[in-house]
Amino acid sequence: MTPVVSIIMGSTSDLPVMEKAAKLLDEMEIPFEMHALSAHRTPAEVEVFAKGAKDRGIKVIIAAAGMAAHLCGVIASMTTVPVIGVPINSTLDGMDALLAIVQMPPGIPVATVGINGALNAGILAVQMLAVGDEQLQDKLAAYKEDLKKKIVKANKELAKVSFKYKTN
Repeated sequence: MTPVVSIIMGSTSDLPVMEKAAKLLDEMEIPFEMHALSAHRTPAEVEVFAKGAKDRGIKVIIAAAGMAAHLCGVIASMTTVPVIGVPINSTLDGMDALLAIVQMPPGIPVATVGINGALNAGILAVQMLAVGDEQLQDKLAAYKEDLKKKIVKANKELAKVSFKYKTN
């Protein structure tokens, strides 16, 4: 099985966040690979990873990093494969990572999700892959319909909550 998505994080300490993307890709039956490489500690390995992504069959890269969070931008500068950046909450409530990822120079785009937004990164990767893939579009539509059903059910449960001045 050849991976089409790569999940890369700056440290294995990011795995609890990034598992959400991995679980979604599993649910959608999309082959993926996972790596832990640092833009600062292992720059040569990051370069090999980024420059070889397209040749390995990777269609989307989900990159996560905290603090200075240069990993996403460094990868994006070395490949034509779309990169989705996930800022990880560490110092400064993740704002440092968010700003480092979202503020890329012209010509080096990184699609950025919210802080610790690995699930949304996974969904965005699936949406990118689903362009021209009707079967994957159907899986994604079913996933989103399930989200809707969960909210409708939760809303009905909320109706059972009682407060003295609650009117519904």
